[in-house]
Amino acid sequence: MSKSVYDFEVKTIDGKVRSLAEYRGKPLLIVNVASECGLTPQYRGLEELHEKYAAKGLAILGFPANEFGAQEPGSDDQIQSFCRTQYGVAFDMFSKVKVKGEGIHPLFAFLTSKDTNPSFGGDIKWNFNKFLVGKDGAIIGRFEPQVEPASADVTKAIEASL
Repeated sequence: MSKSVYDFEVKTIDGKVRSLAEYRGKPLLIVNVASECGLTPQYRGLEELHEKYAAKGLAILGFPANEFGAQEPGSDDQIQSFCRTQYGVAFDMFSKVKVKGEGIHPLFAFLTSKDTNPSFGGDIKWNFNKFLVGKDGAIIGRFEPQVEPASADVTKAIEASL
């Protein structure tokens, strides 16, 4: 059984396999994203966090998902183009995954399981759920979709993780 987010391999939005172990020693903000959601403008806030904290070590990992209202119907190429042109996204984006239910991606099974994440587990309720992972790979926070990326709660937790 996986013990940390570093145990997972994921596919980047441009099709390359990446081990999350490459992020060891950095805090991570892992977010399930969608392009046609009322919360889609949160891409702007996520990019602002990236611009503010990347040099200090924070990595933001966006995972498109289509489980909520079919609000991420596009291909990886379409999603990547949308993110770059509409929001100037420069943080790391990954291939579309399932974040709940049958076929859930193993990373999101790990993040949402009460067995592997007793403090912050539980089903993802909507797009733009945010998991904060500490430099040691432990999950140290979770922010529900309506919580803006630049909110005081999120930025305070990120700053404490740096």
